Amino acid sequence: MHPHPHHETDACVEDLRTALEANGITLPSLGVDLPTFAGALPTRPLIALGNCNQATADALINALRKAADR
Repeated sequence: MHPHPHHETDACVEDLRTALEANGITLPSLGVDLPTFAGALPTRPLIALGNCNQATADALINALRKAADR
């Protein structure tokens, strides 16, 4: 098994950033968790969502609830 390609993870982060922005949500700390690439195991790297304030969390909750109701 080969390690997960970094470019796929970067693309995932950018897709997530774009989807969040389309809903008026910005997660400033969104990015690739680089230490997961340093490990020897061929696992999928983690996406770091980071911290956000309560207003951003509320917007994220509302966007997810709206999507779930479709």
